[in-house]
Amino acid sequence: MNPNLLFDFKVNREKNTIEVMREFAADLNLVWSAWTDPDMLDQWWAPKPYRTETKSMYFNEGGTWLYAIISPEGEKKWCMADYIKIEYMKKFVALDGFCDDEGNLKADLPRSLWSNTFVEKDNKTTVSIHIKYDSLEDLEKIIAVGFKEGLTMAIGNLDQYIEAKVKLRNEKKTPNNSRVSTYLNFPGNTEEAFVFYKSVFKSEYTDSGIQRFGDLPPAADHPPISDAVKNMILLVELPITANHILMGTDAPKELGFNLIQGNNMHIQIEPDSKADAQRIFDELSSGGSISLPLQDMFWGAYVGSFTDKYGINWMINYLEKK
Repeated sequence: MNPNLLFDFKVNREKNTIEVMREFAADLNLVWSAWTDPDMLDQWWAPKPYRTETKSMYFNEGGTWLYAIISPEGEKKWCMADYIKIEYMKKFVALDGFCDDEGNLKADLPRSLWSNTFVEKDNKTTVSIHIKYDSLEDLEKIIAVGFKEGLTMAIGNLDQYIEAKVKLRNEKKTPNNSRVSTYLNFPGNTEEAFVFYKSVFKSEYTDSGIQRFGDLPPAADHPPISDAVKNMILLVELPITANHILMGTDAPKELGFNLIQGNNMHIQIEPDSKADAQRIFDELSSGGSISLPLQDMFWGAYVGSFTDKYGINWMINYLEKK
């Protein structure tokens, strides 16, 4: 976990509550999406080596999130959150508890009332979490099974997810040139695929060449990655017919990605102005589902992604002129 980011965890046994404040190195749009989009939640919510798998999610007042925490052996523990109150980009309140795979609650296990508030300042977002239990006994049960340790690990996963998302979308293209590219994700065989594409189109990788996860500078607050992951592709670009660009990235499960056919390919539009990026995003996403609201990134890009009303995945990326 990044020691430069605020993390405060307090237990109040008089009020049967847990109070958490956590700062994230990202703007409000990204952090809010990470807590409210099921595809993003599945990437980080469970402490490693466990993982999260969403069965259904309806993020609206009266809606529910039904999900499983899955062990390395494949054992599933089902949970459900009932969304009680939502103030978009500000706050949500949800009642969380254990259940079966159909969402039938287990009465003998405690439920917790979560109230999460989001505030952005200086390109960082602080999430204030208030968790209330019905009784001191319920609170003590949760503490005894390692809730603080589990939440700390999950939040560390989110730090890594945010950093990976930034790295994966920083195409390092030449500024000010609009272009269209196809952005591909693979479970670990990006290099094999691009060697094949390279042989078919008889072209060469762009000047940035092949970048690997092992090329990233080590961070003391992140757990080490395996040699197998270090050798995977962080980013590769290959011009094909008519100078169209194929971009590729590995999305390994070891880093919390949940890659399935259907979410592994985006058409990426790189307009020549921020205004045009906004117009294309607004018009093309109308009636669709936004996965990442269009937003300024700290490296100078203006990025958003969505699935249009016909089920096609798009990414809009404008890089600020220098």
